Amino acid sequence: MWAASLLALAHGLLQAAPVAPSVRAEIDGLMAAMQASNCQFNRNGSWYEAAEAKAHLLRKLEYLEGKDMVKTTEQFIERAASTSSSSGKPYLVRCGGAAAQASQPWLSAQLQLLRAKPAAGR
Repeated sequence: MWAASLLALAHGLLQAAPVAPSVRAEIDGLMAAMQASNCQFNRNGSWYEAAEAKAHLLRKLEYLEGKDMVKTTEQFIERAASTSSSSGKPYLVRCGGAAAQASQPWLSAQLQLLRAKPAAGR
């Protein structure tokens, strides 16, 4: 019984893997862009500063990595950074005096900007 439990645990640990370094670099770039933007992030009806949003999204990433559910940056945006896993409500981003918008298109646009930068500028 003990050996079977240990084997099951080991199997689960072997399946869970961190995202590829190139994907992690893009996710880190997105989080840095969000933090530098001074935008606010709405989660379940409350507004948070970018640093708090970053910490929350990285915790969600860690959870999803444990389930081997993130292989691309787009999956991170879709599965971790678009909606609340507890309420199902979409996350929002508000920058300056602009109207709030859904986080998914905002992060997708930031990803496109990040990818458009020359490699030397990253």
